[in-house]
Amino acid sequence: MTSIPLLAPLALPTGLASFLPFLLIIVVFYFLLIRPQQSRQKKWQQMLNSLKPGDRVTTSGGIKGVILSIKDDAIQLRIAPDNLRIEVVKSAIASVTQQDEVK
Repeated sequence: MTSIPLLAPLALPTGLASFLPFLLIIVVFYFLLIRPQQSRQKKWQQMLNSLKPGDRVTTSGGIKGVILSIKDDAIQLRIAPDNLRIEVVKSAIASVTQQDEVK
């Protein structure tokens, strides 16, 4: 009676076999963490570049206001009830808010 040899697992060189899981982890981290963060950063940068006077914005500190003027790295905001004027760094702008429609 002859025995049928079992198929041997894929024989990888020892160095490559130990490096493969590490390489797989790097690829997973890239697609789950790094790539989405880069796309968020790109959208935020585009939003900052498209700001114009009259836009309603919210700062990272939660202050809502209307842009009065834009300098190189600073934005002057008008804050509502008392029409206060403050100057914030451009990178402090978190989002452009939509004006609510009055019903």
